[in-house]
Formats: sequence, structure tokens, C-alpha cells
Amino acid sequence: MASSRRPTLTDVAERVGVSAKTVSRVLNEDGPVSEATRTKVLAVVEELGFRPNLMARNMRVGARDSTVGLVVPDMGNPFFGTVAGGVEDVVRDRGLTLLMGSSGERQPLEHSLVTTFLARRISGLLVVPAAGSDHRYLRRERESGLPVVFLDRPATGLAADSVVSANEEGARMGVAHLIAHGHRRIAFIGDRPATLYTRKMRLRGYRAALAEAALPYDPALVVAAHDPYAAGVAVRRLLALPTPPTAVFTANNFASLGVVPALAEAGRRDVALVGFDDLPLAAVLEPGLTVVAQNPAAMGRAAAEQVLARLGGDRSGARTRTVAVELVARGSGELRPPD
Repeated sequence: MASSRRPTLTDVAERVGVSAKTVSRVLNEDGPVSEATRTKVLAVVEELGFRPNLMARNMRVGARDSTVGLVVPDMGNPFFGTVAGGVEDVVRDRGLTLLMGSSGERQPLEHSLVTTFLARRISGLLVVPAAGSDHRYLRRERESGLPVVFLDRPATGLAADSVVSANEEGARMGVAHLIAHGHRRIAFIGDRPATLYTRKMRLRGYRAALAEAALPYDPALVVAAHDPYAAGVAVRRLLALPTPPTAVFTANNFASLGVVPALAEAGRRDVALVGFDDLPLAAVLEPGLTVVAQNPAAMGRAAAEQVLARLGGDRSGARTRTVAVELVARGSGELRPPD
């Protein structure tokens, strides 16, 4: 059975048969130690998964730092900034400090940031996974009792707590709204890669809405764009099709940021638009942007509360919490197709 606590420097020393001071010398490269002892210490460190506490070497061996680590894909995305605010609101009340880092949607950088946080012996870890990440490297940390919660997207290769939006239901709701206003050819502009959890779930909702209305799924109307510029290019190409869409569903806020100005520049005020996730100033556009609004602050709070519950002794199985979304009608999604 897995240990209920994280391995300490004392555990390493006892396994090797040396003093804790000798282990400390090896890890800090501070003082004389034979090569044979050094090799044994490093082997046991790897075997036990011991992480040295870089920020509290003068504290009690094995004590956790008073910090919680959060890794997000993009600091510039206001969605993740609001998530972080929700996390901080909760952990601050418990005397914990939030540390943040951005993976840039790159798996190696995510791994490096997580490793850095673990070396500080953080009290809890929250991760918005980068595309293509495999989280089996965190199994030992999970087994040793570190609270680990995944946000927005679940872990891959690891049974862990997660907090996600109602992605499929929200997309189904948004597309059904367009269908209810008379649209039959509705484009989908999603994120990339196609394997990204949020894209997959929102595309599933898009297809479900079409199926419920007995409308065909046309792959030509489904495109990918990871940034506003690419989304603008994509919508112009869609509108140049022989049978163009009369409505567009943008499956993330960056896609909406590209599609709104592209439609304005093209003078296409007749194309209906519903976006997944809200935008600042969306209500003052003309027409206002209809959105499926997520609640990133609630997601952050829920994730932080789960970390605190685990720190408080909750040893129940990993679970996923789904945070509800809301359709906010402002005008763009209520445009009807031309006769």
C-alpha cells in the first residue's frame, strides 16, 4: 500500500544507513562524502521520489512550505487570470501563498515548472494541462499524499481530482440557440490540436446539437485556430465557400477575438455568432456578442477548496467537478439567416 506521507530526508538517511547530515551534504554538494556513499544516496533519493525543500532547509525535515503552485498554459489569457484569482481568494484565507507559472502550452515546460514547484515542497499543486501532456510522472507525488488538482482539462495517465466546465453541454446549448433562430449551416472554429480536451468536448456538443435537429455534419464547416489572427483567416475562408455558413460558433475566447473584427472588416453584419467563453466589452459590441459564459472564478475556487479538503485529510477517490455554464444572449446569436 502506498505511503500516506511524502518521503523525507530522514527516510533517505535511514534507508542508506547514514546520517541525515550526510544526505544533506550529498544533495547540497556541501562537504566531504565518499563516491560510494554519494551513489547510494542518489539511488535512494530516486527510488523514494524524495524532493529536497529548496526554500526551507533550516526548517523541520519533511515540513511543507506554505505555498500552492498553479501552472497555466497562457498568462495572457484573461480566463486563466480569473481562475488564478479564484484560487488565491481561497488559499489566502488559509495562510497559503499562490505561486504561478506559464507552460506556454508546451509539455516539457509544464513538467519543468511542476518539478520546480515540487522542489519547494509546496502544500498543493494545481495544473491546467498543456496540450499533449502525460501526467504519469506525478503518480509518486499523488501516492505520497500531495494534493493535486487539474483545472479546465483533466489529467492524462493519472487518476486525480479535476475541475472542468460543462463543455459539451455548453456547446450544445450555443449551437441549439443558433438552430432555434433558423440557421442550418453553422461553422465551428475550435482550438488546436484536435486532441485537446476542451476542443473535443465542445465539438461533441456541436455535433449533438446538429443531430438533435436532424441536420447533417459537414466537415468543411469545422476548422481550427489557436489565436485571433488564425481565427480571422479561418472565418474569411468559410464565408468564401460555395455554400457558406450563415452562423459561426467559436469554441474559445481567442477564436471570438479573431472572428468579431474579421466579420466587421468584411461588412458581414448578417452572420450570426455565438462564442464559448465571455469577453471583456462583449456587451458593448454592435450587436453585442452572445456567449456561452464559463465561470472561471468558481472553477478556481472549487479547485482550491479541493486542495484544502485533501490537506484536511480527505482520502476519498479522485473525482471530477463540473462547473455550470450560462447562455448570455446579447444580439449576435439572435440574428436570423437571410431569406
